[in-house]
Amino acid sequence: MRKLLSTVAAATVLATTMSVSASEGLYLGGAVTGYYLDSERVINGADKSGVAGINLGHRNGQWAIEGGFGRDIAGDDLDVSKADLIYYLGGVKPGWTPYLVGSLSYFDRDSNNLQRGESHTWQAGAGVGVSTMLTDHWEFRSDVRAIQKIHNGRDATTDAALTLAANYYFNPPKAAVAEPAPAPAPQEAAPQTRTITVRLNVEFEFDKAVVRSMYGDEIQGVANAMKAHEDIDLVLEGHTDSIGTDAYNQDLSERRVAAVKAKIVQDYGINASRISTVGYGESRPIADNSTDEGRARNRRVIGDLTFTEVVAD
Repeated sequence: MRKLLSTVAAATVLATTMSVSASEGLYLGGAVTGYYLDSERVINGADKSGVAGINLGHRNGQWAIEGGFGRDIAGDDLDVSKADLIYYLGGVKPGWTPYLVGSLSYFDRDSNNLQRGESHTWQAGAGVGVSTMLTDHWEFRSDVRAIQKIHNGRDATTDAALTLAANYYFNPPKAAVAEPAPAPAPQEAAPQTRTITVRLNVEFEFDKAVVRSMYGDEIQGVANAMKAHEDIDLVLEGHTDSIGTDAYNQDLSERRVAAVKAKIVQDYGINASRISTVGYGESRPIADNSTDEGRARNRRVIGDLTFTEVVAD
């Protein structure tokens, strides 16, 4: 019996470290069962036996039917033939599946310790157990059963049994069929856009802050862009050449930039709050102030508008 218990412990440790999904179909296996026989069967107290056997069965989903035969390996001579019906329940933890078992068995026993009529008896049994798949083909199973004698021998005797079994399934579990992924919904192509910059550059005559009519088209282009894109504002910068004092040129640059703003607001109806102005006097020249041409380029008001628009197909 010590050898039997050692086998139980080793198999249980192994089964707790490995588990895969359940197989189905035909299987063949071996089993070791420890029997504890009712004291009413024997002459001198309860009796124990260890039986090794083979199993042949078929599993279909949660149900399995199995036949087996075993011979005594510990204790008195005991041959056992049995038929089992097994029902697998839901798993109680990953890899383990509990089951219920009902059995019909025939004991063929040859022992001087038996009561009369106990050599050949029929038993009906019921029990509970757990099962786990060690690999795709190999199953480990263990259960305990109460076995009630139903024919021959003395009445109302109940035996107990602990079984360890290893079964080989000839068919591995079927691979799950993956559901095809739904086709992605067609997405509308993002519209093509382009970035546009409208630049304003108004040049002034010497010592003047009057907007000349020649810049009407440029100013109108800026105003039209502001009407079409109400989310953009305009910053205007005023500049002068270097002739004159710094203070005078600062005031002149501010008068020039104010003149351009007034032109946009009054002639094109743009809200004045959308236009900000700043004068820099003579501090930011873009050309040489020692020449007439350079000074003419420096007498200016500038401003840029940048916006994005969708390109029509």
